[in-house]
Amino acid sequence: MELAIVAALIGAALIFDYINGFHDAANSIATIVSTRVLSPGKAVIWAAFFNFAAFFLFGTAVAKTVGSGMIDIHVVTYAVIFSGLFGAIIWDLITWHYGLPTSSSHALIGGYAGAAIAEAGWGAIIPSGWTKTLLFIVVSPVVGLVAGLVLMVAIYWVFQGTTPAKVDHWFRKLQLVSAALFSINHGANDAQKTMGIMAGVLATAGYIDKTHFTIPTWVVLVAYTAIGLGTLSGGWRIIHTMGSRITKLQPVHGFAAETGAAGAIFLATALGIPVSTTHAITGSIVGVGSTRRLSAVRWGVAGRIVWAWVLTIPAAAALGAGMGLLLRSFGIR
Repeated sequence: MELAIVAALIGAALIFDYINGFHDAANSIATIVSTRVLSPGKAVIWAAFFNFAAFFLFGTAVAKTVGSGMIDIHVVTYAVIFSGLFGAIIWDLITWHYGLPTSSSHALIGGYAGAAIAEAGWGAIIPSGWTKTLLFIVVSPVVGLVAGLVLMVAIYWVFQGTTPAKVDHWFRKLQLVSAALFSINHGANDAQKTMGIMAGVLATAGYIDKTHFTIPTWVVLVAYTAIGLGTLSGGWRIIHTMGSRITKLQPVHGFAAETGAAGAIFLATALGIPVSTTHAITGSIVGVGSTRRLSAVRWGVAGRIVWAWVLTIPAAAALGAGMGLLLRSFGIR
C-alpha cells in the first residue's frame, strides 16, 4: 500500500514538472519565436532538448534546498506533499489560463509551505532556507533587467557603424546560442525543484536518509525528462504575453534578453537558490526594451505581471493549506 502511495505522489510531482515545462516554455522560447528566428514548433524542440541537456551539466544543490532546506523534513507527510503539489498545480493552471508569466518555482514552494504550516504550524518553516529565495524574488528581475540593458547598450556601441541588415543577420544566428543557454539554465533550476519534492517523498517513506539528504540519479533523470516533455507541449498563451505584449523584440534584443537572464539564473543555480526563471527573463526583456525608449515597454502589462508575482506564493500557500486541512478533516495524514 505504501509503495502505491509513493508511486502516486512521484507521479503527481512529475505532472507538476510537466506543467512547469509548458507553463514556463515561454521563458525559453518567447523571444526566439517573436523575432521569427525559429518557428514555434522548432523552437519548442530546441528548448526541450537543452532543458534536458542540463542533466549532464549541473548538480542538485537547488533540489536539496527545496527538499530539506525550506521545510523541516521531519514534519513532512504524504498529505503535506500532495497538498503542496495541488496548490502549485492549480495556481499554475489559473495563471496559464490568463496568460500570466508567473513563477512555477514560487508556486511550488508556496504550496509546499502552506501545506506544511497547516500540518505543523509555523515551526515547520526553516527561515534560513527562505531568506535567499525571498531576496531573489526582487534580485532576479533586477539583475535580469540590468544585465539585459547593459548588454543591449554594449551591443549598440560595438555595432554602431554596422548596417541594420548585417546586425539582424548575425544576431539571428547568435540568438540560437542565447536561447540554448537560457534553456539549459531554465532546465537546471526548475527541474531541480521537482527533484527536491520527489526526494522528500522518498525520505518520508524511508528510502532516503533524512539526515544525509541525497538525490538519486533516477530522480534527476525523470525530472529532466518531464520538464523537457512539458516544454515540447508549449504554453502559447504565456508565450504571446512574453514575446510581444511587453515590448517589441528583434533578434538583437532577444539575444541580449536571453543572455542577461541566463547569467542571473546561472548565478542562482550555482548558489543553490530556487530562483524564478520567469522573473529573470521578464526583467531582462523590460531592460532591453527600455534601451530604445521607456515608452517602448508596455508598463501596464508589466504591472499586471508583477502583481501576479506578488500573489503567487501566498495564493499557492492558501491552496496548499486548504487541501491539507481538508485531508486532515478526513483523517488523512
